[in-house]
Amino acid sequence: MTAYWTTHAGPLGALLLTCDATGALTSLTVPGAPGAKGVPAPGAVHDEAPFAQARHELDEYFAGDRDHFTLRLGTPPATPFRARVWAALDEIPYGTIVSYGQLAARIGATRPAVRAVGGAVGANPLLVVRPCHRVVGADGSLTGYAGGLERKTWLLGLEGARTAAPTG
Repeated sequence: MTAYWTTHAGPLGALLLTCDATGALTSLTVPGAPGAKGVPAPGAVHDEAPFAQARHELDEYFAGDRDHFTLRLGTPPATPFRARVWAALDEIPYGTIVSYGQLAARIGATRPAVRAVGGAVGANPLLVVRPCHRVVGADGSLTGYAGGLERKTWLLGLEGARTAAPTG
C-alpha cells in the first residue's frame, strides 16, 4: 500500500506529515523529535494533495482559531495498551492538562502502570493532532514531549492551558 508524505511550515518548524493510501494521517513529527529524520519512510511518495485538510486545520489551530481536529487518523501498529492510551489522549480537552497518573486512571491502569503510560504517550506518532502535549508530571512540571519542552510550552500557551499541578 502506498504511503504519502509532505512537509508543512508552521510555528513549530517544518512538520513532516505522512498518510496512507486512503488519506488517513499516520504521523506528524516535528524537527528534532526522536525518530524524526526529516524524511519519510523509504518508498513513500511526496504528494501535497492528500494533505489539504490537514494543512488547513493545522493553520487554523496555530492561529488560535481551532480547538480540535476532525482529520481522519490512520491506525499505526500498536499494542492494545498503547491504543487505549492514545484513545485517552484524544479525549483530553483543548486547554486542559492531565498528569500521567490521571491518564493511567482514565484507562483503568494501576498506579504502577504510570511508567508504561508514559512510554505509550512518548510513542504517539501524531504530535499536535493527538494532544500528548497536554500530559504533564504529577507536580505540573512539563516533562516528556518528543517535540521538545519549548514546543510543549508553546502549544500549552497557545491553548491557554494552566500548568499548575493537576493533582494526581
